[in-house]
Amino acid sequence: MIEKRITSAQADNIQIKQIYETAFPENERIPWEHLVRLIDEMHLDFTVYEDNNQPVGFTIVYPRPKANWFWYFAVKEELRGRGLGQQILNLLIKKYAGQTNVLDMESPSQNPCPNPEQRSRRHSFYLRNGFRDSRLFKTYENIEMTIMMVGPGEFTMADWDQMTDELRQHWTWD
Repeated sequence: MIEKRITSAQADNIQIKQIYETAFPENERIPWEHLVRLIDEMHLDFTVYEDNNQPVGFTIVYPRPKANWFWYFAVKEELRGRGLGQQILNLLIKKYAGQTNVLDMESPSQNPCPNPEQRSRRHSFYLRNGFRDSRLFKTYENIEMTIMMVGPGEFTMADWDQMTDELRQHWTWD
């Protein structure tokens, strides 16, 4: 698998955009053109992972001094369940080893929810890969998100709020 760091000028790849649009529900996606703009503005680490010169997945990380935000992580829909996500996550964790890294995901404990099995599988996937629950939750548009972390250090709701406030300086979803 080959990793390629993507600049905003390279982000017009329709295959990458399709992975993004099929991996995340619309209410959890920033419009693509805004996300592309944020690559430069927020100095995002946008990495595409390729196999046989074809994109199979991507990650977007917001690197920060206190904690890196593993913001988006996706594998092409028809390739899921083949271990590619595991490989990509291993590369990502290795790249940011020794640092505090956080992500938010749909909470597996929200009840009722439309996709409990998917949330449970995703949560188990991250736990198997060294993430731990931070015991922090945030709700957006009636979706409870749990914040998970990997690496050393502590992470608080004040840290999360600071990170999302930084995002709001460049883009707002309100």
